[in-house]
Amino acid sequence: MIPQKVLQKVKDEVQESCHHRLIKACMQDILETQSRHSKINKQTTPSKSARQTTRLTPTKVHSSSAKEDAFFLFLELHERGISVDLSILCSVMSTCADPAAINTGVQLHTLLVKIGCDLSIPIGSSLISLYAKCGKLDEAYQVFQMLPTRNTISWTAIIAGFAQNGRVETCLYLFVLMRRSMTKPNDFTIASLLAVCTSSACLGIGRSFHGLEIKMGFDMYVHISNALISMYAKCGSIADAQYVFDEISRRDLISWNSMIFGYSQYGLAEQALNLLNEMIKENVKPDAISFLGVLSSCRHVGLVEEGRRCFSLMLDCDVKPDLDHYSCIVDLLGRAGLLNEALDLIARMPIPPNAVIWGSLLSSARVHGNVWVGIRAAESRLFLEPGCAATYVQLANLYASAGPGIRSRM
Repeated sequence: MIPQKVLQKVKDEVQESCHHRLIKACMQDILETQSRHSKINKQTTPSKSARQTTRLTPTKVHSSSAKEDAFFLFLELHERGISVDLSILCSVMSTCADPAAINTGVQLHTLLVKIGCDLSIPIGSSLISLYAKCGKLDEAYQVFQMLPTRNTISWTAIIAGFAQNGRVETCLYLFVLMRRSMTKPNDFTIASLLAVCTSSACLGIGRSFHGLEIKMGFDMYVHISNALISMYAKCGSIADAQYVFDEISRRDLISWNSMIFGYSQYGLAEQALNLLNEMIKENVKPDAISFLGVLSSCRHVGLVEEGRRCFSLMLDCDVKPDLDHYSCIVDLLGRAGLLNEALDLIARMPIPPNAVIWGSLLSSARVHGNVWVGIRAAESRLFLEPGCAATYVQLANLYASAGPGIRSRM
């Protein structure tokens, strides 16, 4: 028999060899990417002496391409054997907080383990956010459990991670553990808990957190009030949402938009229109989201003239309509039977209409029995989505409702 010590030694050597191969492969992939980036930016790369004498601070990476710059800066410093600042490590990990970049994030985590980087609160919190935003909740919780010490930031990171994935019961459990650990939650903790109540429509729990944030003095935080407006509106308590909105002393654009969408969700078009007008009177410039909420409410209620005025006001405010805005106004005109006007609007669109717009026009044409507009809409939608069976069904129903007289002339 082979001695146990020999077996253990062989096992350790194999594990170490596999670990080294993994690290080598990971670094090779990352450095190849860095090499391609260096060739592209060769003209703008600072000299060697400048790179070595310049101190790296957080402000160095807060540019328009801050995340990308931090990533390649970290690779270059690691290749040169230069230790990096903690803020750069956190910025690098934030670049990987996307499902498309999860492999790079795992490689960076592996590299941090390899170089013996301590799992401090900033590093651990960044790793928790990285895995949570990529849907890897088990890995995020494992990192959280490995933290030697935990503070408000780390607790908030793990709660926010589960909140982003709609895990309301887990969020509540973690919050109870946080309170038992005598760690005081901050405004971001409360905002994350309100967000998960919004996505899960937990009105009772949301009310409890509303009372808690008042008790803790967070009622003056605008982003907390905005989260409360969204929570109450989503849960069907529009009166409470209105109360919170009225109590905000200094509203921002998100406050107005949250209340407008709350009205839009329940078909309160007149209130949404009044809020838009009040917004303009208070010199708050509406954005594309503001107008989308008002147009959506007008569409559901059938306020054609108000919808037209809102669309014109949008152009007057130099807000560029996108496909969602055109979809709302086309659907509004189509439901009112103004099919030719809707078709003319589509023809004047500065951007190509999508299948949703043509499908909306086709549905309106079927309701109002306009075969010719229906055919045009069906052909255009089938050009964009050739395999859409619903288009053929709607077109067949249009022919059936048109009667034999129309079919005989086709």
